Formats: sequence, C-alpha cells, structure tokens
Amino acid sequence: MSASQHIVVVDDEAAAREMVGDYLRMHGFQVSLCDGGGALRRTIAAEGTPDLIVLDLNMPEEDGLSVIRDLRAKSRVPVIMLTATASPIDRIVGLELGADDYVPKPCELRELLARIRSILRRAAAPGPAEPAPAAKATGIRFGTKWLDVEAHCLRDEDGTEQVLSRSEFDLLKAFADNPRRILSRERLLALADARDPDALDRAIDVRINRIRKKIEPVPGEPRYIQTVRGLGYVFKPDGV
Repeated sequence: MSASQHIVVVDDEAAAREMVGDYLRMHGFQVSLCDGGGALRRTIAAEGTPDLIVLDLNMPEEDGLSVIRDLRAKSRVPVIMLTATASPIDRIVGLELGADDYVPKPCELRELLARIRSILRRAAAPGPAEPAPAAKATGIRFGTKWLDVEAHCLRDEDGTEQVLSRSEFDLLKAFADNPRRILSRERLLALADARDPDALDRAIDVRINRIRKKIEPVPGEPRYIQTVRGLGYVFKPDGV
C-alpha cells in the first residue's frame, strides 16, 4: 500500500475525525481532515481528488447523503460511509447514490482500515488514456453501454463516459465474467467484494437497480441483467 495515497476524513465531530485520521496516518496514509461538505470541496479544489473519502452521514449543516450525491455527479472517487444509525435505510440510500461501502459508528478502526485497503486494491490499476471525443466505444456490451474493463468505466456508442462507482464496476465485471450464469446475491457479493453483512439482499438489489438505470433501455423492464426469482440474477448479453 503506497504511503502517498491520500484519504480525506469528513466528520463534524473533531474527536472522531482526529481519531480516524491519526490511525490512518499510523498506517502510512496521507490524511486530510474536514468538518463538513464545504471543507471537503475546498480540500478537493486545493489538493485535487483524493484516493478515497471516509464520510460521516449524520452532519448538521449538510448530511452525508447530499455530499455523496454531489460527489457522484463529478467523480468516481471511492466513498466509505460512517453511520451511527441502527436502521439500514441510510446505508441503503447511500449505496444507491453511489457509495462503495459503509462502517457503523462508533467504528472499529481495524475494520475501517481493512475496507479502505480492499477498495484501494481494486482501484490500484490505472486505466488507459481517455479516447478521442468522437471515438466509438468498445469493450463488453451491456445493453445501451459498453463496459471498458481497462478504464473501469461505461461508455455510450460515441465514447462518452458514464460515471461508474467502484462497486458498480465490480458487479458488471462479475456479470461479464459469467454470462448466462445465474449468480446468487451471496455469490455476487463475494465476486464484487462488496459485503454488507446487515442487509445482504438489499445491498445487492440497490446496486443492481443502480446499474440497470445506466444500461437498460427501460430500467423497469430489464432485458440484460434479469432477475431469476428465488435464485439471483443473470446477465444475458443479447437481452433474450
């Protein structure tokens, strides 16, 4: 794990963000601490997009879900949510908006570190340069889009990139590697390394719904990633 990797910790509680920041620095990361969404945006403007963001969901001025929504409109930076809520609703909404993982608060620092390292390992391989503006997309066909495995992104027919979170890419890659094979939710979670122990089924379902909105001509009537009732999901490259 490179010591140059930059993590931003966003939490309105000074003691909590400093504890996480100190622990991550002990393990070789460059760390910036922010007390909210505004400070995060200023940090990104001044220092560039970090390798990963650890984000508290429950902040008074701007909640973490709004911050995730804003981030996903602009970049694919991995996001790990911190949440103190006992309900899975905020976690599910966060995953649906594009967060990559979550850790409950008060967080177990060793678990947080393990999840950070897992996400950064998957993000480590650099992709090739962006294609020319008019270049036709190539790769693995998923409905209305093409999955560029090397660049970790979706593109349309004209080569225009579609924002894709790390967990979305991992799921699409799992389907691409197993066409026409029924994959259970548990198997998909294992293949995508996207564990959500408190809400396994719903965690995978929200990710699938998010993907369908990006690749299916009619997301409510999916043709390419189909549900197999009681068993899981199957990727049908030709939609039949």
